[in-house]
Amino acid sequence: MASVNYCSSCGAKLAEREIDGTLRLACPECDFVHWGSYSVGVGALLIRDGKVLLVRRAQNPGKGYWTNPGGYIEQHEPIRATIEREVEEEAGVVGRAVGIVAVRDQPRDIHNVYLAFAMEYISGEPKPDGYEVDAAGFFAPEEMETMNVAPFTRWLVDVALNSAASGLTVDEEPIVPLPGAGLFRVPAVRPER
Repeated sequence: MASVNYCSSCGAKLAEREIDGTLRLACPECDFVHWGSYSVGVGALLIRDGKVLLVRRAQNPGKGYWTNPGGYIEQHEPIRATIEREVEEEAGVVGRAVGIVAVRDQPRDIHNVYLAFAMEYISGEPKPDGYEVDAAGFFAPEEMETMNVAPFTRWLVDVALNSAASGLTVDEEPIVPLPGAGLFRVPAVRPER
């Protein structure tokens, strides 16, 4: 695992410094603090006719496992755009992100947070990209019993098929404008008038 040694702002060699009771790498020349290494992944839970869209991984990690389509966000890409792009790239299916229905928090050297989106099917038939995935399709839970479905995906499929709530949904009309921010919330309860 590569470590951070130099300031990404000014290039000076980082040094350990106590910040808020924790030893952190910080720049002795400017205000930069290395708060840690993080990644944010997204996954699709797209259901059509009671079947869940799955893809079979052609590369590691997870080679040979059936998983829900997904990937990592790009630096300036909204997470809704990320998951919609990933579904179309990996499986040839067009979907619309509806809400966040599950979160996985995985602390490790690169702390990973994974957001699972409920998605609405728009169009397309499953077709693998031939690079990241070598097979794609919609599958019923009974079919998945004999497939090499990744354990985390099995949990996500349960969430997709057995959740009573819609999760955090997109707030299309926030009470205050926050340009550039993707906002998600529990569905609002509007008082009757």
